[in-house]
Amino acid sequence: MVVDTEKRTSAKTALRQVLAACGGKTKDEAVIAAIDNLHQLNPTTAPARSRELLDHQWLLINAPNFPGGEQLADGKYAYTLGRLAFNMFQPTGLKLVIDRVLQPILLLGDAEQQSHDIIVEFTTIDESLPQVRGIVRNQGVCYPVSDTVLQVQFTGGILAPHPSTNIKDWQAIFTEQHQSSQKSWQEKLMSGFLKLMFGLVPPQGINPETREVAFTMKRAPKGRLEILYLDEELRITRGQKGTVLVCQRN
Repeated sequence: MVVDTEKRTSAKTALRQVLAACGGKTKDEAVIAAIDNLHQLNPTTAPARSRELLDHQWLLINAPNFPGGEQLADGKYAYTLGRLAFNMFQPTGLKLVIDRVLQPILLLGDAEQQSHDIIVEFTTIDESLPQVRGIVRNQGVCYPVSDTVLQVQFTGGILAPHPSTNIKDWQAIFTEQHQSSQKSWQEKLMSGFLKLMFGLVPPQGINPETREVAFTMKRAPKGRLEILYLDEELRITRGQKGTVLVCQRN
């Protein structure tokens, strides 16, 4: 069945409008209705297998939905560094604001497997420390398990300076990555759980050349992602816990 292009265009415009009106919250009733409408108009019959449409760099256009966020007066969202990456990077309590969230999906060596990284660009807002810009890259891979569903597996993470960042300021904040004695008992408990369940290898310090900090998961957790809508400019997905992401080609 050929869906009217004008109807899809109108539905995408309506979704962008309601997202703007409610601050990007995908749990808003108007947003839910707009997404459901687009889902019914999805022009791609097997989106999880449509590599030519999926392979691209996507930009999140709804509000970030990491746990523990706080919306600021300017509409942006603030988090602690620990909330963005399993409390793997120090200082976990560092306050930052999210500038944008990107997701590059690229074909890997395997014929079916693609990258599924989530790149969070941030600016620190802790008044006691220099302001720097950085990137948290949660690394992952995905592959189709049906025409509409991807299996997703996260494999690690990287904390890196943004190209515009003053490296001396960056090092002053992030050089020390061995502060387990300063972690709360909840953080220590979670760290032990992650090591046991997922084979988590915590950061071993900052890379002296790239100034990056990294961790890996040898037995990474898996999840499923349903693609609700996909075309040349828009992608809408829903995770198994109900988290909806609306992304546009960047």
